[in-house]
Amino acid sequence: PEKALAGFLSVLEAEGPAKGKWGFKALKQCCKALFVLGRDAEMLSTYQRLLGYIQAAAVTPNASEKAINKLLDFVSNSNRIDFLERFYETTLSILAETKNERLWFNTTVKLCRIAFETRDFAKMQRILKDLHRSCESKDGHEDAKKGTQLQEIYALEIMLCTEQKNHKRLKELYTRSMQIKSAIPHPRILGVIRECGGKMHMSEGEWDKAHTDFFEAFKNYDEAGHPQRIQCLKYLVLANMLAMSKI
Repeated sequence: PEKALAGFLSVLEAEGPAKGKWGFKALKQCCKALFVLGRDAEMLSTYQRLLGYIQAAAVTPNASEKAINKLLDFVSNSNRIDFLERFYETTLSILAETKNERLWFNTTVKLCRIAFETRDFAKMQRILKDLHRSCESKDGHEDAKKGTQLQEIYALEIMLCTEQKNHKRLKELYTRSMQIKSAIPHPRILGVIRECGGKMHMSEGEWDKAHTDFFEAFKNYDEAGHPQRIQCLKYLVLANMLAMSKI
């Protein structure tokens, strides 16, 4: 990474003060190299330089969105939570100016997950309010065209309400999410929603409905390669035993 970093920095020097696509590409690779090297402060500083190219419209909107998405994916599996939080917040500060709604939504969802992982539930609730507002139509109601985004928001709120043991809100969220028919969410999102339904039906003694939801949750978690599938399989077996039925 050190040699690669030196090579990309030489590209920036050759570009000079003018901002162009080669400098933009070099900065993107510098960000990756610095991240791998664990030089977080330098990475964030370089990332801000890259965002400056976007502010100056030195690259096309498509090129900038693609680059940011790739960097978001590149760093998202890191366990350096403080760094990720600063990285996402830095991204959001520029997206507020560029009005890229899709990228803003995806980045805000990632920041919301960080708040959940660090158990900063007050911050998570604030972020969820922003996400809900982004899916409202002009009359203040939920925009039916944004079904995929709404289900992702519901899944995040279900995770929060499960931790807070807010059963009344969980039931409401499950019902609303199941009413959305126009969404194509990630299977992990559906797993969260159907697992919530399974637990809700179990608490109400509706074993057959619980069995159905846990089976769907298991399928979706399995498709997503999520470890929660094992827990759902246990719930599925329990629901099956209680329903006294055969799989």
